[in-house]
Amino acid sequence: MASVALLGVKGGPAIRPGSSMPTSHLLRLGGRTVLVDAGLGASQGVIRQGAGLHGLDLIVITHLHSDHYLELGPLLLTAWTAGLKRPMRVIGPKGLAAYFEGFWAAMDFDIELRIEDEGRPDIRDLVVLSEMHEGEVLDEDGLRLRAMRNVHPPIEDSFALRFEGEGKAVVFSGDTAPMAEMVEFAKGADLLVHEAMLLEGVDALCARVGNGDHRMKTHMLRSHTPAGEAGRIATQAGVGALALNHLIPNDDPDFTEAHWREAVAPHWSGPLHIGRDGMVIEF
Repeated sequence: MASVALLGVKGGPAIRPGSSMPTSHLLRLGGRTVLVDAGLGASQGVIRQGAGLHGLDLIVITHLHSDHYLELGPLLLTAWTAGLKRPMRVIGPKGLAAYFEGFWAAMDFDIELRIEDEGRPDIRDLVVLSEMHEGEVLDEDGLRLRAMRNVHPPIEDSFALRFEGEGKAVVFSGDTAPMAEMVEFAKGADLLVHEAMLLEGVDALCARVGNGDHRMKTHMLRSHTPAGEAGRIATQAGVGALALNHLIPNDDPDFTEAHWREAVAPHWSGPLHIGRDGMVIEF
Protein backbone atom coordinates (compact mmCIF):
# COMPACT_ATOMS: atom_id res chain seq x y z
CA MET A 1 0.00 0.00 0.00
CA ALA A 2 1.33 3.44 -0.96
CA SER A 3 1.24 6.14 1.68
CA VAL A 4 2.15 9.71 2.56
CA ALA A 5 3.01 10.66 6.13
CA LEU A 6 2.62 14.36 6.87
CA LEU A 7 5.59 14.87 9.17
CA GLY A 8 5.08 18.61 9.58
CA VAL A 9 2.09 20.62 8.41
CA LYS A 10 2.71 24.16 9.65
CA GLY A 11 2.96 26.97 7.13
CA GLY A 12 6.05 29.08 7.80
CA PRO A 13 9.27 28.53 9.76
CA ALA A 14 8.32 29.75 13.24
CA ILE A 15 7.33 27.29 15.95
CA ARG A 16 5.54 28.21 19.16
CA PRO A 17 3.86 26.34 21.99
CA GLY A 18 0.90 24.51 20.47
CA SER A 19 2.06 24.72 16.86
CA SER A 20 2.86 21.91 14.47
CA MET A 21 6.28 21.53 12.89
CA PRO A 22 7.23 23.02 9.50
CA THR A 23 6.84 21.20 6.23
CA SER A 24 8.09 17.71 5.47
CA HIS A 25 6.51 14.55 4.10
CA LEU A 26 7.48 10.89 3.92
CA LEU A 27 6.30 9.13 0.77
CA ARG A 28 6.30 5.36 0.35
CA LEU A 29 5.67 4.49 -3.28
CA GLY A 30 7.09 2.21 -5.94
CA GLY A 31 9.22 0.38 -3.42
CA ARG A 32 10.94 3.63 -2.44
CA THR A 33 10.98 5.76 0.70
CA VAL A 34 11.16 9.43 -0.26
CA LEU A 35 11.45 12.54 1.89
CA VAL A 36 9.71 15.53 0.33
CA ASP A 37 11.04 18.70 1.97
CA ALA A 38 13.01 18.81 5.19
CA GLY A 39 11.74 21.51 7.51
CA LEU A 40 12.65 21.71 11.17
CA GLY A 41 11.76 18.42 12.87
CA ALA A 42 12.03 16.28 9.73
CA SER A 43 14.55 13.86 11.26
CA GLN A 44 12.38 13.07 14.25
CA GLY A 45 9.33 12.84 11.99
CA VAL A 46 10.99 10.20 9.82
CA ILE A 47 12.08 8.18 12.85
CA ARG A 48 8.58 8.28 14.32
CA GLN A 49 7.33 6.67 11.11
CA GLY A 50 9.66 3.75 11.70
CA ALA A 51 12.01 4.66 8.87
CA GLY A 52 15.76 4.89 9.46
CA LEU A 53 17.34 8.11 8.22
CA HIS A 54 20.04 6.14 6.41
CA GLY A 55 17.32 4.05 4.75
CA LEU A 56 15.84 6.92 2.74
CA ASP A 57 16.07 6.37 -1.01
CA LEU A 58 15.59 9.92 -2.20
CA ILE A 59 15.18 13.46 -0.85
CA VAL A 60 13.37 16.14 -2.85
CA ILE A 61 13.27 19.83 -1.91
CA THR A 62 10.53 21.96 -3.50
CA HIS A 63 12.02 25.44 -2.90
CA LEU A 64 14.45 27.38 -0.78
CA HIS A 65 12.31 28.84 1.98
CA SER A 66 13.81 27.77 5.30
CA ASP A 67 10.72 25.89 6.45
CA HIS A 68 11.32 23.45 3.58
CA TYR A 69 15.04 22.71 3.90
CA LEU A 70 16.38 23.98 7.22
CA GLU A 71 16.99 20.45 8.51
CA LEU A 72 18.32 18.95 5.30
CA GLY A 73 21.99 19.09 6.26
CA PRO A 74 21.49 18.01 9.87
CA LEU A 75 19.28 15.11 8.73
CA LEU A 76 21.93 13.86 6.31
CA LEU A 77 24.73 14.25 8.84
CA THR A 78 22.67 12.32 11.38
CA ALA A 79 21.95 9.62 8.78
CA TRP A 80 25.70 9.36 8.25
CA THR A 81 26.35 8.91 11.95
CA ALA A 82 23.60 6.27 11.98
CA GLY A 83 25.31 4.20 9.29
CA LEU A 84 24.84 5.81 5.86
CA LYS A 85 27.49 4.40 3.54
CA ARG A 86 25.84 4.47 0.12
CA PRO A 87 25.10 7.44 -2.13
CA MET A 88 22.07 9.51 -1.11
CA ARG A 89 20.37 11.33 -3.98
CA VAL A 90 19.04 14.81 -3.29
CA ILE A 91 17.04 16.76 -5.88
CA GLY A 92 16.38 20.44 -5.32
CA PRO A 93 16.27 23.87 -6.90
CA LYS A 94 19.19 25.97 -8.04
CA GLY A 95 20.97 27.35 -4.98
CA LEU A 96 20.92 24.16 -2.94
CA ALA A 97 24.56 23.52 -3.83
CA ALA A 98 25.52 26.73 -2.02
CA TYR A 99 23.64 25.51 1.05
CA PHE A 100 25.67 22.33 1.11
CA GLU A 101 28.95 24.20 0.64
CA GLY A 102 28.14 26.30 3.69
CA PHE A 103 26.91 23.37 5.74
CA TRP A 104 29.95 21.22 5.00
CA ALA A 105 32.20 24.14 5.91
CA ALA A 106 30.34 24.68 9.20
CA MET A 107 30.64 20.99 10.10
CA ASP A 108 34.15 20.44 8.78
CA PHE A 109 35.72 19.78 12.19
CA ASP A 110 33.22 17.06 13.09
CA ILE A 111 33.29 15.46 9.64
CA GLU A 112 37.07 15.30 9.42
CA LEU A 113 37.30 14.05 12.99
CA ARG A 114 34.89 11.18 12.40
CA ILE A 115 36.60 10.16 9.16
CA GLU A 116 39.99 10.04 10.88
CA ASP A 117 38.97 8.83 14.33
CA GLU A 118 36.11 6.45 13.44
CA GLY A 119 36.96 5.35 9.90
CA ARG A 120 33.76 6.59 8.33
CA PRO A 121 33.41 7.33 4.60
CA ASP A 122 33.36 11.00 3.63
CA ILE A 123 29.74 12.15 3.73
CA ARG A 124 30.53 14.89 1.24
CA ASP A 125 31.12 12.18 -1.35
CA LEU A 126 27.90 10.33 -0.50
CA VAL A 127 25.43 13.17 -1.10
CA VAL A 128 24.60 13.26 -4.82
CA LEU A 129 22.87 16.52 -5.69
CA SER A 130 20.78 17.04 -8.82
CA GLU A 131 19.20 20.35 -9.83
CA MET A 132 15.42 20.41 -10.16
CA HIS A 133 13.88 21.28 -13.50
CA GLU A 134 10.43 21.26 -15.06
CA GLY A 135 9.22 18.11 -16.76
CA GLU A 136 10.37 14.58 -16.11
CA VAL A 137 12.92 14.51 -13.31
CA LEU A 138 13.14 10.79 -12.60
CA ASP A 139 11.85 7.58 -14.14
CA GLU A 140 13.58 4.49 -12.80
CA ASP A 141 12.99 1.34 -10.80
CA GLY A 142 9.23 1.70 -10.66
CA LEU A 143 9.14 5.37 -9.61
CA ARG A 144 8.46 8.37 -11.80
CA LEU A 145 8.76 12.03 -10.76
CA ARG A 146 7.61 15.04 -12.74
CA ALA A 147 7.91 18.68 -11.66
CA MET A 148 6.09 21.89 -12.56
CA ARG A 149 7.00 25.42 -11.57
CA ASN A 150 4.32 26.83 -9.32
CA VAL A 151 3.49 30.42 -8.32
CA HIS A 152 5.32 31.42 -5.16
CA PRO A 153 6.74 34.92 -5.60
CA PRO A 154 9.33 36.21 -5.15
CA ILE A 155 10.88 32.73 -5.55
CA GLU A 156 11.03 31.58 -9.17
CA ASP A 157 12.49 28.10 -8.64
CA SER A 158 9.56 26.67 -6.69
CA PHE A 159 7.99 23.41 -7.79
CA ALA A 160 4.95 21.19 -7.57
CA LEU A 161 5.73 17.47 -7.73
CA ARG A 162 3.91 14.46 -9.17
CA PHE A 163 5.08 10.99 -8.16
CA GLU A 164 3.80 7.86 -9.91
CA GLY A 165 4.39 4.19 -9.13
CA GLU A 166 2.53 0.96 -8.48
CA GLY A 167 -0.28 2.31 -10.68
CA LYS A 168 -0.77 5.15 -8.17
CA ALA A 169 -0.13 8.90 -8.33
CA VAL A 170 0.31 11.57 -5.66
CA VAL A 171 0.79 15.29 -6.22
CA PHE A 172 2.37 17.80 -3.86
CA SER A 173 1.43 21.37 -4.72
CA GLY A 174 4.40 22.88 -2.93
CA ASP A 175 3.95 26.44 -1.72
CA THR A 176 1.88 28.21 -4.34
CA ALA A 177 -0.86 30.67 -5.13
CA PRO A 178 -3.86 29.13 -6.91
CA MET A 179 -2.95 28.21 -10.47
CA ALA A 180 -5.07 26.78 -13.26
CA GLU A 181 -2.16 24.61 -14.41
CA MET A 182 -2.38 22.63 -11.19
CA VAL A 183 -5.64 21.08 -12.39
CA GLU A 184 -3.99 19.38 -15.34
CA PHE A 185 -0.86 18.53 -13.37
CA ALA A 186 -2.91 16.80 -10.65
CA LYS A 187 -5.42 15.23 -13.07
CA GLY A 188 -6.61 11.85 -11.83
CA ALA A 189 -4.12 11.62 -8.96
CA ASP A 190 -5.09 9.32 -6.11
CA LEU A 191 -4.07 12.00 -3.61
CA LEU A 192 -3.46 15.75 -3.85
CA VAL A 193 -1.49 17.26 -0.98
CA HIS A 194 -2.15 20.97 -1.31
CA GLU A 195 -1.10 23.92 0.80
CA ALA A 196 -3.95 25.95 2.31
CA MET A 197 -4.62 29.30 3.96
CA LEU A 198 -7.57 30.75 5.85
CA LEU A 199 -7.84 34.36 4.70
CA GLU A 200 -9.55 35.39 7.92
CA GLY A 201 -6.51 34.28 9.91
CA VAL A 202 -3.83 36.24 8.05
CA ASP A 203 -4.06 39.56 9.93
CA ALA A 204 -3.86 37.88 13.33
CA LEU A 205 -0.88 35.82 12.18
CA CYS A 206 1.03 38.87 10.96
CA ALA A 207 0.35 40.64 14.24
CA ARG A 208 1.51 37.63 16.23
CA VAL A 209 4.81 37.40 14.32
CA GLY A 210 5.44 41.03 15.12
CA ASN A 211 8.77 41.67 13.40
CA GLY A 212 7.64 42.25 9.82
CA ASP A 213 5.70 45.03 8.14
CA HIS A 214 2.91 45.22 5.55
CA ARG A 215 5.02 43.18 3.12
CA MET A 216 4.45 40.02 5.17
CA LYS A 217 0.70 40.12 4.52
CA THR A 218 1.32 40.98 0.87
CA HIS A 219 3.55 37.93 0.53
CA MET A 220 0.98 35.60 2.06
CA LEU A 221 -1.88 36.82 -0.07
CA ARG A 222 0.02 36.63 -3.36
CA SER A 223 1.97 33.44 -2.69
CA HIS A 224 -0.44 31.01 -0.99
CA THR A 225 -3.77 29.31 -1.72
CA PRO A 226 -7.04 29.94 0.12
CA ALA A 227 -8.44 26.64 1.36
CA GLY A 228 -11.53 26.90 -0.82
CA GLU A 229 -9.39 27.25 -3.93
CA ALA A 230 -7.49 24.09 -3.01
CA GLY A 231 -10.86 22.33 -2.89
CA ARG A 232 -11.83 23.74 -6.26
CA ILE A 233 -8.58 22.52 -7.83
CA ALA A 234 -9.10 19.04 -6.35
CA THR A 235 -12.61 18.86 -7.81
CA GLN A 236 -11.56 20.05 -11.25
CA ALA A 237 -8.61 17.64 -11.29
CA GLY A 238 -10.81 14.70 -10.29
CA VAL A 239 -8.42 13.49 -7.60
CA GLY A 240 -9.25 10.64 -5.26
CA ALA A 241 -8.60 12.53 -2.03
CA LEU A 242 -7.42 15.94 -0.85
CA ALA A 243 -5.05 16.62 2.05
CA LEU A 244 -4.45 20.15 3.27
CA ASN A 245 -0.98 20.93 4.57
CA HIS A 246 1.32 23.94 5.08
CA LEU A 247 -1.60 25.38 7.04
CA ILE A 248 -1.78 29.16 7.48
CA PRO A 249 -2.52 29.81 10.31
CA ASN A 250 -1.63 26.69 12.25
CA ASP A 251 -1.18 27.69 15.89
CA ASP A 252 -4.10 30.11 16.37
CA PRO A 253 -6.67 28.66 18.80
CA ASP A 254 -9.36 30.79 17.18
CA PHE A 255 -9.22 28.55 14.10
CA THR A 256 -10.03 24.85 14.37
CA GLU A 257 -10.47 21.93 11.98
CA ALA A 258 -14.09 22.98 11.59
CA HIS A 259 -13.00 26.26 9.98
CA TRP A 260 -10.90 24.41 7.40
CA ARG A 261 -13.72 22.02 6.56
CA GLU A 262 -16.19 24.87 6.28
CA ALA A 263 -13.90 26.72 3.86
CA VAL A 264 -13.44 23.67 1.63
CA ALA A 265 -16.98 22.24 1.73
CA PRO A 266 -18.54 24.46 -0.98
CA HIS A 267 -15.86 23.37 -3.46
CA TRP A 268 -14.93 19.76 -2.61
CA SER A 269 -17.10 16.87 -1.46
CA GLY A 270 -14.60 14.02 -1.59
CA PRO A 271 -12.36 12.58 1.12
CA LEU A 272 -10.66 15.43 2.98
CA HIS A 273 -7.69 15.23 5.37
CA ILE A 274 -6.86 18.30 7.45
CA GLY A 275 -3.16 17.85 8.03
CA ARG A 276 -1.66 17.20 11.43
CA ASP A 277 1.85 16.12 12.30
CA GLY A 278 2.30 12.37 11.94
CA MET A 279 -0.89 11.79 9.92
CA VAL A 280 -0.52 8.83 7.54
CA ILE A 281 -2.68 8.73 4.42
CA GLU A 282 -2.81 5.51 2.44
CA PHE A 283 -3.84 5.59 -1.20
